Amino acid sequence: MRVVVTGGAGYIGSHTVLALLEAGHDVVVVDDLSTGHKINLPDGVKFVPGRFQDDSVIQAALSESPDALFHFAALKAAGESMEEPEKYAAANIRGSLGLIERCAASGVRNFVFSSSAAVYGEPQYLPIDENHPTVPINYYGFTKKSVEENLSWFSRLRGMRFAALRYFNAAGYDRSGRIRGIERRTQNLLPLVMEVAAGIRPQISVFGTDYDTRDGTCIRDYVHVEDLASAHVLALEYTARERKDVIVNLGSELGMTVFEMIRIAEEVSGKKIKFETAARRAGDPPSLVASSTLGKNLLGWSARYSDARTIIESMWNLYRDLK
Repeated sequence: MRVVVTGGAGYIGSHTVLALLEAGHDVVVVDDLSTGHKINLPDGVKFVPGRFQDDSVIQAALSESPDALFHFAALKAAGESMEEPEKYAAANIRGSLGLIERCAASGVRNFVFSSSAAVYGEPQYLPIDENHPTVPINYYGFTKKSVEENLSWFSRLRGMRFAALRYFNAAGYDRSGRIRGIERRTQNLLPLVMEVAAGIRPQISVFGTDYDTRDGTCIRDYVHVEDLASAHVLALEYTARERKDVIVNLGSELGMTVFEMIRIAEEVSGKKIKFETAARRAGDPPSLVASSTLGKNLLGWSARYSDARTIIESMWNLYRDLK
């Protein structure tokens, strides 16, 4: 199939582009390179530079008559979304809705959406499955939920089938070293830990050490980006084959604490990870762990590379060269 990928030079997008090419698909990437890197794009990929919200840019991509569109381009900082909701409304909601409308009008049959576990909000039970109530506690999560709801309507009214993939904590890098551009301006734990190990920053902050967990720090579900990429290809194949929509969680189902991840990073890198303890952050639940049973059953997906050591080793292979 011919596939357009918005945000295809970015972190998850670039890994998915590799997976699509390996599966034999033709790929067209749309990216304004505000957070992505052109060096992440392999040979054989047509590149349309610019913002996906711009008519001329997306029309240039859609002129390739794609069978499907993968939508990764979005703002994703939960804290920032609470301070600047207007910016997130413009990019994540209005921009995405305009993209959905253009795809439907152009006859795109399949739409694969990069969603988030942020749609769930505070966990009411663990592990979190797809039946869990969706009550976002930040505006970022609301934007993802809003796009999912619009996709559901366009599927019913225009026949454009969709897959919404709700990530938990994306981490890691291509184990073969094909992705060389590091994610920009990320505030996630593991990239910050890697920066300390590489000597780029002096230390990190650990927010909250008094949670009711095995060592007092938050538990999170980390999933390797290569596993995420494979899930996107499987989701495309499912919607195209079955002509059905699908919403699935993507997680390892393995919960790791902050201190456990720091310890493994020290073992892998051979470096001491300096940290300071700080107060809990508002809205940080003690534990977030996914149930990925539905993705396994519907898509045949599995988290093959999402153990903590494999994730951190794949990151350190890239970060240790950044000094």
